[in-house]
Amino acid sequence: MAIGDPRRVMSPVQLRAPARGLTRRGLLKSGLGLTGFAGLLLPGTGAYAALQAAGELAITDYAPVPRNWPDRHRLTITVIADLHAGGPNMGLARVRAVVDAGIALKSDLVVILGDFFATHRFITEHVPHGAWAEELARLKAPLGTYAILGNHDWWYDIEGVRRALKQVGIPVLENDAVLLGEPGRRFWLAGLGDQLAYWLGPSRFRGVDDLPATLRHVRSDDPVILLAHEPDIFPQVPGRVALTLAGHTHGGQIRLPFVEPFWTPSSFGARYAYGHIVEQGRHMIVSGGLGCSQVPMRLGVPPEVVRVTLGA
Repeated sequence: MAIGDPRRVMSPVQLRAPARGLTRRGLLKSGLGLTGFAGLLLPGTGAYAALQAAGELAITDYAPVPRNWPDRHRLTITVIADLHAGGPNMGLARVRAVVDAGIALKSDLVVILGDFFATHRFITEHVPHGAWAEELARLKAPLGTYAILGNHDWWYDIEGVRRALKQVGIPVLENDAVLLGEPGRRFWLAGLGDQLAYWLGPSRFRGVDDLPATLRHVRSDDPVILLAHEPDIFPQVPGRVALTLAGHTHGGQIRLPFVEPFWTPSSFGARYAYGHIVEQGRHMIVSGGLGCSQVPMRLGVPPEVVRVTLGA
């Protein structure tokens, strides 16, 4: 199916169309939709969730062992997902701190998984595209820094995001792949187009993703790492791909102990909400991300930078 083919329609029942404007009813509905249940159980939860979104930063390590990744090939990857730059929880100073944390990891490769700027209704500090892009450009790695685009980038200002990334020299992989590494230690880094790029109506979207076309760019037997903003593509990913890296879900963003996340923007519910997922020998890591959607709050899913080590 061609890129942008209108027949490629997803129906993730829990996703909503981009919100426009701000009303008291909308504020209450958005706030209660994510935090009301938690607030009923835990007094002060809303305040704590706001602090967790703005103050905490975790470094989460994974060391998957995919069957088709050579044991001798050690590779470290820093994963930045769902930055959603914008205050109150992801102002410019906070973006700078996130980038500093990423730099300190000194990974071989840096990947950025889309949704670069905040779009919720409660923004207190607008971070211009040029500002967050300049910060991300400080993420240097021997094998480079690469990005893909997310649904919020498409819904709100796709051309502005493309332009900002181009100006700072961060390549965007969109249904494309690039061969990286030295001879004998090479691998393909593939980036998928966004699966929810065009909103067609309530719970209806058309993507610009084309997995077969993306993998046709892979022209050797070297292992493949796939970048996908939304994890919902995973059931279609062939075993040829050693590892899929995704974001988008924010890990549920609001999670109570011992309870599955009750808000996950995925047609698979909580199945791909967060973490290291292995199905039929295929590996995927879903980052909990950094910023927020709907409301600037997190609970039980602190903002994180992910570090992946392969061939350890």
